[in-house]
Amino acid sequence: MRTIFWSLKLLAGGIFLSAIIIAFFAFDIKLTLGQDQPESAEVKKISDQIKAKKDRADELSRRQEEYAKALEQKQSEKLDLTNQMGILDNRVASLELDIMRTGLEIDQVTLEIKKLSLEISDKEDKLVQEKEHIATILRALHQQDRVNTLQVLLLNDSLSDFLNQVKYLEDVNSELGDSVRELEKLRDELLLQKANQEKKNTDLAILKKDLDDKKTALLAEKESKQFLIVQTESSEIEFQRLIRLAKQEQAQAASDVVSLEKAMREKLEQQKNKKLVLNPNGLIWPVTKNTVTAYFHDPDYPFRYVFEHPAIDIRAKQGTVIRAAASGYVARAKDAGQGYSYIMIVHGDGLSTVYGHVSKIMVDEEQYVVQGQQIGLSGGTPGTPGAGNMTSGPHLHFEVRLNGIPVNPLEYLK
Repeated sequence: MRTIFWSLKLLAGGIFLSAIIIAFFAFDIKLTLGQDQPESAEVKKISDQIKAKKDRADELSRRQEEYAKALEQKQSEKLDLTNQMGILDNRVASLELDIMRTGLEIDQVTLEIKKLSLEISDKEDKLVQEKEHIATILRALHQQDRVNTLQVLLLNDSLSDFLNQVKYLEDVNSELGDSVRELEKLRDELLLQKANQEKKNTDLAILKKDLDDKKTALLAEKESKQFLIVQTESSEIEFQRLIRLAKQEQAQAASDVVSLEKAMREKLEQQKNKKLVLNPNGLIWPVTKNTVTAYFHDPDYPFRYVFEHPAIDIRAKQGTVIRAAASGYVARAKDAGQGYSYIMIVHGDGLSTVYGHVSKIMVDEEQYVVQGQQIGLSGGTPGTPGAGNMTSGPHLHFEVRLNGIPVNPLEYLK
């Protein structure tokens, strides 16, 4: 009988010992996974590079603020050729810094994407480990099920030892619940990091386009400066003559817009079959929605001392298709050759739109156009058809008027 007892005890001991060893192994894995792992050397290196890029970008931003203050000062000074060249020099220098800063932001986002990729890879490895950990615990519990209470009693010489071992088995069961929660946490963190990576990729594409736009703007600013030098031959007298011409040109255009809009509306009222109704969706962007380079009554407009800016300037390459912002009748389609060319369309609800620096006109006066219809091509490059005497590079000058009075186009564009 004693021999049978010890045989049973040894058998139960072997089974139970296996369960204990497996459970200890599982618990050890859990302790390792539960701890915050130190940042890898590669991830730390990337983090340091990101910080360095950010610090450099912040430094460039501070320098840009200095140029902005200098530009504001020059715009308040006497209008002469020297001052105008100083304004253009400041704008060029500021844009060059802006391009450098955008380049640093691109580098920074690229590094952040690389860092996220490493973190995602690490998180995926931890997910695999956690799944293996849960499988190990389940195997331990399976071994536990094979050891009944009688076997546990046979293995212990005292009630105290028995209770300690039962308590450990309860801990193993609790460990399973913790592991499942850890697995869910890792999954959620991984999904969040992947979503963040997708956003960073989108941000990177936007920054790269922004960089290309700024390089185009920088080239335009340099062209404007060179064109001014050629036009004036560095003569103050010639510069003042050009200023007078630009003022006259804009004053005439503003006067024509008001009078022609009034005349067109009176004519349409007399023709009952020609009623104006504004499109239900309001105004659309006349060129692809892009960077606004000068705002309505912009205090930083480079030619503000010549005339108040009653529009927004939308960056657009030379020859970009212009589309009618809303349906209506063409009240003016002025081709001024090398002067300021523009198109004006009257719409319903007292609105009218003006499209300036047009390099090619594709509609006739009194023609009805529908929203989105091609009406011309943009211009603005100094010395080209439709640009006029004063321009700041290729763009579309876009006005919105309410009952003949200029209003902010951004409040109407969808």
